Amino acid sequence: MLGVAFGSVVGGSAAFAQAAPVQDQVQAGQAAPEEGLDDIVVTAERRSENLQKVPLSVGVASGDALRAYTAGGDDTLLALSGRVPGLYVESTTGRIFPRFYIRGLGNIDFYLGASQPVTIIQDDVILEHVVLKSNPVFDVRQVEVLRGPQGSLFGRNTTAGIIKFDTNKPTNDFESRASASVGSYGSVSLDAGVGGPLIKDLLSIRLSTLLQHRSNYIDNAYAGVSQDSTATPRKDAMGGFDDRNVRVQLALTPGERFTLDLSGHARWYDGTSTLFHRGALKKGSNDVSAEPRNTVSLDEGNDNPQSYNTYGGSARASYDFGPATLTSITAYETTSGFSRGDTDGGAGANFPVRGVANGFGQSQGQIRDLDQWSQEVRVAGTPGGRFNWQLGGLYFDNRDITDFYQRTFFLTTAARNPNNWVRLHDVNTSWAGFGQVSYELMDKLTVTLGGRITEDKKRTQLLKTVQNAAGVNQYPTNFRRDVTLKSTKPSWDASILYQASPDISLYSRVAQGFRGPTIQGRSAVFNSDFSTANSETILSWETGIKTRLLDNTLTLNATVFGYRVNDIQLNGNDVNGNGILFNGNKAEAYGMEAEANWKPVPNLTLGAGLSLLHSAIRDKTTEVQICALNNLVVCTPSAPVRAVPGAFGTTYLVKIDGEPLPNAPEYNVDLTARYDQPLGDGGRAFIAGDFNIQGYTQFVLYKTKEFTANGNFEGGLKIGYAAPDDAYELAVFARNITGEKNLKGVIENYMAAVFNEPRIIGVSLSGKFR
Repeated sequence: MLGVAFGSVVGGSAAFAQAAPVQDQVQAGQAAPEEGLDDIVVTAERRSENLQKVPLSVGVASGDALRAYTAGGDDTLLALSGRVPGLYVESTTGRIFPRFYIRGLGNIDFYLGASQPVTIIQDDVILEHVVLKSNPVFDVRQVEVLRGPQGSLFGRNTTAGIIKFDTNKPTNDFESRASASVGSYGSVSLDAGVGGPLIKDLLSIRLSTLLQHRSNYIDNAYAGVSQDSTATPRKDAMGGFDDRNVRVQLALTPGERFTLDLSGHARWYDGTSTLFHRGALKKGSNDVSAEPRNTVSLDEGNDNPQSYNTYGGSARASYDFGPATLTSITAYETTSGFSRGDTDGGAGANFPVRGVANGFGQSQGQIRDLDQWSQEVRVAGTPGGRFNWQLGGLYFDNRDITDFYQRTFFLTTAARNPNNWVRLHDVNTSWAGFGQVSYELMDKLTVTLGGRITEDKKRTQLLKTVQNAAGVNQYPTNFRRDVTLKSTKPSWDASILYQASPDISLYSRVAQGFRGPTIQGRSAVFNSDFSTANSETILSWETGIKTRLLDNTLTLNATVFGYRVNDIQLNGNDVNGNGILFNGNKAEAYGMEAEANWKPVPNLTLGAGLSLLHSAIRDKTTEVQICALNNLVVCTPSAPVRAVPGAFGTTYLVKIDGEPLPNAPEYNVDLTARYDQPLGDGGRAFIAGDFNIQGYTQFVLYKTKEFTANGNFEGGLKIGYAAPDDAYELAVFARNITGEKNLKGVIENYMAAVFNEPRIIGVSLSGKFR
């Protein structure tokens, strides 16, 4: 079920998302419809519409496609990376903290209170905190990726876009589905949902679950004395996880006008945080082929444990007054847990600098308590005529108490960082009013206008600091302990859609959005002042064409786009190597996304997807600290280096003007193919394959020979049998079938590498029951 790349499943824009049903069925092990390609219905504008008539860039993937890709136990969110043109997802904090980038715009900050320009929405509920964004997606009906600023109708801080997940809902008739698989490293995955009426035509229920397991398979080869204890080598010490999720939904329909949808969910997760392979990168090269994937040498971090429990619920009430419908969505989310890791990626004694061992380092982030409330109310006119409209308001409140622990001990100087841990209290409140109107000016020509006014307020308080084991609080008195930032700004968009013929449509869109100010309090762990960044704003444009050709058996589609972000929020390193926030002058980007899907004969489906991106930071003055350890530059930056002596040694700086945005691939290519062979019993034998290749990607703000990837690729294969009417499917699958070891992230000072998932081979069984 892991078999086929998402890049072909999902169109790079609304212009070519209509091809997605065929590719989704290829992914899920279902035959494409013999008569051609199906229509897609989306809710990108808060109402159900044919994607052909939505004037913005939307990628769509079915739930079957997503389940197929994660059959081997892959993270349901990271699985989207590179498979949707223009979308990149990565994590250097395990399965609990994904970071999202749309068209190159994202945030590399790993602070637990970091804000991201991509908003996650599950069943109309905003998931803003970075840990809540990791909530797995299961028993899902459809995924929509809305590219570009979406502030008029959705969420907050959406300068890059929205990823929207809609789950399968309770129905008035019994139905169930399940997908199960087993694979390499003891990987097990079960994604299932069952539901039906409790009281016919009045009350329905749906129960859903996702259970994923993988056994530990990575050895810790370290033997010796650490800062904690004496360690011996351990087989199969890390890499496994148990991710257990449940959800219950109730749908109450006492009449034709009123509906009430209630939902509650829980997650219990235990696993391993990201493993950094120290010294995997050698100076002058990004080649990691010599580093063993399944072995690390960590002297601290207690084998990098990670554990979180998350609970949430929502109530969605709707009343149809006839000319308009009033909708209210109330939601609450809470989570707590921790993530511990050996942040320098291995034993300092094993990786000397100038022939001298260079110390130990570990960190732990712990959310003691997080509570998020959101309330949205909107009223919308009955859709369908020449004129459509909607108005609404949103209130958002997030509060958390977080502990950060960081220890660094340098053997060369016998010095350790002056502060071990801090406790912070973060509060983020926001309100917004929004609206949209759409009018068909004339036959085949529709104009849409939207706007929002948003106030975003953040406050961070330093509750407690402790210096090492002595317990002495030495946070400098001249540093801020309580910081509040607030910004109120408008967002807007304007678009036009022209239906040139039943098979060809064109659209153009201009949009402005903003991301609120941000505070990073984690700097206090190094006895440094909080770092902050003011609001960023974006102005973007895009234009696309949507086509269906050759009796609906071929789609050729394309979109082009560009944007400028002023006061862009960036993340670099201070003199301690600690990530800090700052505003750059601006960033600019342009690119295109295109896709072709062809069904030359009823039993064969071919797909190809392409995204191209050029991005650049425009800031002639800003400098960032580069890769250095114990006063030695350990990598090879391409820009001129400026050395600045200081109390803690020499800091090395380079300018970032002209550099591409981090984690913004210059191109991405997806190729897919599927062949179905009908059998005498009415079933089908099938074979499906995919190939994905990712272009030049820079992981940090400055260019080096080491901290980049170019030409990363993975392939997948799936062979199986589908019963008549798709009652069930049995298949064997492989993901990363060639066992590629791709560089996915770095820790600069320690030349440490983060790798992609290993090859997974397994067997899957899925079915639907009514």
